Amino acid sequence: MHQTAPTSIARRKVMMTAAAGVAAIAASGLAGAATSAGAAGQREGAAYPSDLLGKRALVTGASRGIGAGIALALADRGADVAITYLNSPERAAEVVRMIEAKGRRAVAIRADSADPTAVKRSVEETVGALGGLDILVNNVGISRDGTFAEMSLADIDALLHVNTRAAVLASQAALPHLGQGSRIITIGSCVAERVPFPGLTVYSMTKSAMLALTRGLARDLGPQGITVNLVQPGPIDTDQNPADGAWADVNRQFTALGRYGTPADIAAAVTFLASPAASFMTGSVITVDAGFNA
Repeated sequence: MHQTAPTSIARRKVMMTAAAGVAAIAASGLAGAATSAGAAGQREGAAYPSDLLGKRALVTGASRGIGAGIALALADRGADVAITYLNSPERAAEVVRMIEAKGRRAVAIRADSADPTAVKRSVEETVGALGGLDILVNNVGISRDGTFAEMSLADIDALLHVNTRAAVLASQAALPHLGQGSRIITIGSCVAERVPFPGLTVYSMTKSAMLALTRGLARDLGPQGITVNLVQPGPIDTDQNPADGAWADVNRQFTALGRYGTPADIAAAVTFLASPAASFMTGSVITVDAGFNA
């Protein structure tokens, strides 16, 4: 068996020590650069944590999960927030309480996103409660289990009405209230562009429609100074898709990071798109999926 000479071992130790020293110096330099960049950003008028102060937002389907995370994050940045819910009044009330605890106005509106009248009413109630509307987040969505061959007409209609039509109608209802600098942000899904396993056909179809909605609406509303963007989550730990659920291990295997995300990961993308820092972005798609679609 080959053995390394003592002198070679000593030489390697010296080289490793030197490398560690270089790494430490580099890390220190990067930290200093980051601090300097932050200070420079402030001098240049970069977005502040309160960059949404005074803005009025509506987040659909926000009594829990991704929607609740988005609503709370917008409030953290200074926005007043209305949320819609259907079957979780206690959770919706808790989200409202948490927003109000941040010093922001909040309202929970019961609305069935499968009902066109309720979708339009939720926008009007938001405007009435908050005094206007600057940010619309089309978040509400549902899923239905079952193979394509077995899926009933009722399930197909439910998916189309909630996942697709609700975003169209809410955006349409919001238009009269949106001015220069307003935002429409839709929450889609990474499976809109890639369907890695069976059983997702209709769900994926409803989410892929959000790509066309976003790009087309960006063209329509660009002249008015309104931006329209799409966030596509990957596996996110929610009641609808828990990190310990039946599909969790399969989902993790498709990601590059090998893990689920949290609602805060999606909220970070949404607050960025809602902020002045994203004023030059429209018709864009941000995929937050741990590399699921890589």
